[in-house]
Parts: sequence; C-alpha cells; structure tokens
Amino acid sequence: MTVAVPPYPPGRDILAGKTVLVTAAAGTGIGFATAKRCLEEGATVMISDIHERRLGEAADALAKAGRRPATRLCNVTKEDDVQALVDAAVAELGHIDVLVNNAGLGGYARLVDMTDAQWQSVLDVTLNGTFRMTRAALRHMLPRGAGAVVNNASVLAWRAQEGQAHYAAAKAGVTAFTRCVAMEAAESGVRVNAVAPSIAMHEFLAKVTPPGLLDSLTQREAFGRAAETWEVANVIVFLASDYASYMTGEVVSVSSQHP
Repeated sequence: MTVAVPPYPPGRDILAGKTVLVTAAAGTGIGFATAKRCLEEGATVMISDIHERRLGEAADALAKAGRRPATRLCNVTKEDDVQALVDAAVAELGHIDVLVNNAGLGGYARLVDMTDAQWQSVLDVTLNGTFRMTRAALRHMLPRGAGAVVNNASVLAWRAQEGQAHYAAAKAGVTAFTRCVAMEAAESGVRVNAVAPSIAMHEFLAKVTPPGLLDSLTQREAFGRAAETWEVANVIVFLASDYASYMTGEVVSVSSQHP
C-alpha cells in the first residue's frame, strides 16, 4: 500500500519578519526545500553551500518563490568559512533569527572496509560542521536574547542500519549535541531543536545508496513511500517559528515508521 503525497501547502506567513540562514541549500535536498518553505512563509533568507554553480542555480530557482535569497559559499569543515558566513549573514540580513544546520555527508561502507578518511569526513561535515555553525551563530544570538537553531539529524541516531556506522554515529552526536546546547542557550531565550527524518527522497540520496536499499527502506514506512523533502522542511519551519516557543532540546522524528 502506498498513501498518496498530500497537496503542497500554501505559505501562511508563520516566519514573517524573521531572518533565516540555511546551510547546504543547493541541489534538490532538504536544505533547498527548507529555504523555499521559509521564503514562502515570509522569511528573509540566506543560503550557503560548498558548490558555487549549484548555489547560484538554487538561488535562481528560489527567486521564483518570491524573493531571491542572499548567497555565500561555505565549507563547514573550515572555521574561517563558518565565521565569514555568519558575519556575512549578519551584514546582509541585519541579524540571524534562525539557523538551519542542514550540512551533512553520508555514504555506504561496512565498518571492516571503512577507511579513516571516510569516517573522519562524515564526522567532520555532519557533526563538527553543526558544532562550528552553532557556536558561531550562538555568539550572535545569545547577546540578542533571541533566536532558534534547527539541526538536521536522522532516525539512524537510534536505528541500526548496515553500512551506516559513520553516519549514524555522526547523527547520534547531533542529537546529543542538540540537547546539551539547548540547556546552555535556554537562559538567553534561544531555542535549539532538531529534526530526525527517516527517508526523504532526492537525487543525491539515490547516488550514494546501494541499489535496492531505498526501495527496501521505503517499504518499511507506514505510508509506503518516502517523505517529500518539503514534508521534512515543514517540520523545520515549525521548529523555527514562534509556534514552537516552548520547545527546546527536542529531536522530532519525521517518519512514518516506529523505531
């Protein structure tokens, strides 16, 4: 059984007046969908990515949502890039109300075949990149006494899956990081939450996943289909909005499958 994808929801201005910075927003994944939904919900947006051409193409496509976002190249594994991105966002947007940490790196490798470089690259982008971006953003948000950070984790933080030891470890780190940093930021009125998608289909995911695995994972979902990237983005928008004002340190599973 496959349940049909619901209609794409119209914007309701729940982020009206807010400024949003989204990392890894080029391409067809959750980052792009999040930037699009934020624009449709009334936010002023800046997007970043490591790929210059794709970043420009994403900005052009997002312009069709009503307003072209500001852009900045950034490699989240480099502290200088991270600081320059946050500085540029503050200069361009005036301040940062919301940071969406979407940058992550996956791949498939059985542990006995995994190299140190594979392990380190996934951890450095996915976990350390989230740390670097959050640290830089909080240095701006805490003195203002306002702001929200939404991290992109994964249900693999608590679900076992073959060939995903590096990715699962990184995402588990993101969930624990989210909870701890939320406690530190709460006294300043800054919220830190995360989403944990199960499977959201997009072009890049198919390229890094062994043949047949996506079909197998999809069949386990209650709806019999993968999530649309915008369905994950909707939850990110909610956590970024004032509707989630009493939520911090939470990891919201965006999934139709129980652990």
